[in-house]
Amino acid sequence: MDRLDNTVRPYAWGSLTAIPRLLGVEPTGEPQAEMWMGAHPGAPSRTERGTLVEVVDADPERELGPQAVAKFGPRLPFLLKILAAGAPLSLQVHPNLEQAREGYANEERGGIPVDAPHRNYKDANHKPELICALTEFDGLCGFRDPLRTADLLDGLGVDSLKPYVDLLRAHPEEAALREVLTAILTADREEMAHTVAETAAACERLGGDYAPYAGIAHHYPGDPGVIASMLLNHVRLQPGEALFLGAGIPHAYLSGLGVEIMANSDNVLRCGLTPKHVDVPELLRVVRFEAGDAGVLRPEASSDDEEVYETPIDEFRLSRYVLPQGGPARDLTRATPQILLCTAGSVTAGEHELNAGQSVFVPAGEKAEVSGAGTVFRATVVV
Repeated sequence: MDRLDNTVRPYAWGSLTAIPRLLGVEPTGEPQAEMWMGAHPGAPSRTERGTLVEVVDADPERELGPQAVAKFGPRLPFLLKILAAGAPLSLQVHPNLEQAREGYANEERGGIPVDAPHRNYKDANHKPELICALTEFDGLCGFRDPLRTADLLDGLGVDSLKPYVDLLRAHPEEAALREVLTAILTADREEMAHTVAETAAACERLGGDYAPYAGIAHHYPGDPGVIASMLLNHVRLQPGEALFLGAGIPHAYLSGLGVEIMANSDNVLRCGLTPKHVDVPELLRVVRFEAGDAGVLRPEASSDDEEVYETPIDEFRLSRYVLPQGGPARDLTRATPQILLCTAGSVTAGEHELNAGQSVFVPAGEKAEVSGAGTVFRATVVV
């Protein structure tokens, strides 16, 4: 079992205080957005044996187990993070596996450098993800019913939104959502900036259901993504609740602290709320124009007190244990690789004492006994 030394990424949208508060350290004065735990080459966790990439590469079957290697290849297939949003992240979608493979191959054939700002596909993998709230957590997830969105936009009294209201009311669901998102993202930028300013002022004045969009506009004045975000469900997670983001589902995280897990990929197609490249044709190819509820997940308890967040994919499986003071030790040994992350209290994992924000990597089949009083998240795979 290896204690992990993890990198914190200082993205501009990160909270100044949330991760330092979790770790019990003083803020640096700079945004601290994500702490990465895993073997992603961009910021691999460090161990006494080397980086986790080096550890896995040295003996994949020993570290990951033969079943995981046979199913996912000789690499850790998930990336675990602590995410701290102090400002809204970009409005985005992720491709499915077929789209990712095709898009990556096309860009490779086109000779587009992998670090080019207009590159969409950094790898050939999909990027389903799950976010579990540690604090109250605000986000946008999936399209709202078009008729409800039409009523929301109509209530603002902004004349330049009227064409979108009419489209949402006049067409079937898929066509309405596709036409409106396309219109928003291809509108004249100067006219759209004026629409966004009027919309933001109306949202600020009306408050209530409009308040989240006023906050988004404050961070991204004039951005078409402000209007696009109003097509989506706003959701406020309570601690322990989660969202699963499958392929093609537009989403954005707005504020809060959470545990995030995803397939080990960097593939993101942006819709707005960003200065980065927005490839509208490719985005429209990937987005699933389906309305529905955000789908808040709550963990399902098993007989050994493991609380599992059920998702339809195998690259990751996230669960948690809430260990009471004086309770029995839990045997978490599995034939698959694991990362164990403490998010509250103090626990012992093997020979390692873990406080909030600290984690260990457990090779496949390695004895993993956990005890103490606190909350432990377990990240592994399904084979």
